[in-house]
Amino acid sequence: MSPRGGPRQGRRPPREHGSAGADGSGERFTVGVLAKRGRLVVAEPFFDTRGRQSIPVDPGRNGRPGELVLVRSGGRAKGHAKIARVLGKPDVARDVIEALMHDRGLRRAFPPGVERAAKEAVERVEATDSDPPTRRDLRSLATFTIDPSSAKDFDDAISAEEIDPARPDQWRIWVHIADVSAFVRPGSPVDREAYRRGTSVYVPGAVEPMLPEVLSNGACSLVPGQERLAVTVELDLDGADVVRSAFYRSRIRSDERLDYDRVDRIFAGEEEAAEPWAAPLAAARAASAALRERRDATGALAVESSEPDFAFDRAGHVASAVGSVQTESHQLIEHLMIAANEAVARLLSERDVPALYRIHERPEPAAAERLLEQLETLGVPTPPAPENIAPGDAAGIIAAASQLVAAEVRRRDGRGRLGLTSLVLRSLKQARYSPENKGHAGLHSSAYTHFTSPIRRYPDLVCHRALLSAVGGREEAPRANTLEEAAEWTSGRERDAMQIERAADDVARAFLLERELFEGRLPAAFDGEVVGLVGAGAFVVFGDGYEGFLPARKLRGDWWELNEVGTILIGEESGSTIRIGDAVRVVVRKIEAPRGRVELDVAPPTPA
Repeated sequence: MSPRGGPRQGRRPPREHGSAGADGSGERFTVGVLAKRGRLVVAEPFFDTRGRQSIPVDPGRNGRPGELVLVRSGGRAKGHAKIARVLGKPDVARDVIEALMHDRGLRRAFPPGVERAAKEAVERVEATDSDPPTRRDLRSLATFTIDPSSAKDFDDAISAEEIDPARPDQWRIWVHIADVSAFVRPGSPVDREAYRRGTSVYVPGAVEPMLPEVLSNGACSLVPGQERLAVTVELDLDGADVVRSAFYRSRIRSDERLDYDRVDRIFAGEEEAAEPWAAPLAAARAASAALRERRDATGALAVESSEPDFAFDRAGHVASAVGSVQTESHQLIEHLMIAANEAVARLLSERDVPALYRIHERPEPAAAERLLEQLETLGVPTPPAPENIAPGDAAGIIAAASQLVAAEVRRRDGRGRLGLTSLVLRSLKQARYSPENKGHAGLHSSAYTHFTSPIRRYPDLVCHRALLSAVGGREEAPRANTLEEAAEWTSGRERDAMQIERAADDVARAFLLERELFEGRLPAAFDGEVVGLVGAGAFVVFGDGYEGFLPARKLRGDWWELNEVGTILIGEESGSTIRIGDAVRVVVRKIEAPRGRVELDVAPPTPA
């Protein structure tokens, strides 16, 4: 069952690469490149080429040799396979990423019935939710959003103020989240499709949304100057302590759509904030800083990350990539959202309301011991730890190690960040959804849930329904006997989405590297850094954020063995070593852009 009585959802998406359709038709979908073979037109498998034979295709009026296509075979497709869709050209990054999404089972469109139901839901809410007694009018409250400059949907907004000017460390924070539950009723066509998808998938230049655009970019998006329905978490802070909380449905109007870069310029004094949101932004900044300081002091993980932001030209080629780094503006939103998620989780846990929690179970002692050994082999300071680490101490030791790693990376002027951070992350269990509150070890939180992104995550929608059922918001609580399956399903869909997003990033990055090398905009050799090791070689980040693999067979003159904890390749004869974090100079030998693969070689010595 879905969380509110919808049809049972199978574990398999409705369409998977090379597998039968979920409707029992026996149809198979394959991404391929059209080619002529004598009188036949065939589709050569594009992504998975190992042992895959060409598929004879009836081209009809669609598709020409050399084009990238999605073909349908089996089931009702009698005779040769049919072209379901022409996807573009195999040498155009945007087309290949679109093909990748199809190959991984994403639908790339909503069924007409779901689109129609979404539009009807908007009309229903507009006609019936004009001024219900359970919804507070906050339209006069100064409100703003902060998102990436490329964002299309806005599901969270902030209001803030000082409670008492004489006490500058007391603030009232309003975290407004789009009221998706008002539009997506349990068991409705939109709800069933959102559950099936589980999450939105974001890849360079495209998105597979969880909700139809009329909701995700329309009625549920907290765009400036428009009245929107929200669910508000109101928090009174005394320093970093939440001394009062309230939860209710609201009606808001955002005054300004801010982006991270602009907020950072304001914080740096390079741009002035405007009324009416200048004072609220300053209050939000101060409150977030207090929360961040408390979290750092309690031993939360210190893990820095950088996400690539790709730009495309009109022809669909990757034009540039910029790595986004966590700045104060990102941290402002992050810590206010964490505070809201924790407040909601505490209420749901205290009242025993059926819900989905975001849990991050404590790591195993063996994982902490391995991390300390790995860091020691790389000369990174480690926290004190007993010879035999107790289960209750493992999380604290890893958190302390993460703080020392962050300090060491700063000491090295950033060198080693990716590789060392990866070691910390691998020592942890993977966060997941669960109907049982088991706490969040990474955040050092006793109760945590995902509440702040119901436009793009189904568990957040479940959380909204649970919260509103507990605070008189006229929603029914999710059925407890459906939540175990919902937790497993949505956790799996999240993992699938992460794999697709990483693969698409690799494809975009490889296409950009290929283009810039061809156009002569890059040097022949690159300074790189080892970020990971396996027995077969080294993973290297080089140039401006490019990634590739340096095979051990390219390291001539020796036989290389990986040490027991996976941090050093050791030459058996020479005793030479290659460590995570080491600098290495490389050249590009081979690029398979559609598969996101780059093979490297050691650069020849520079002539004296």
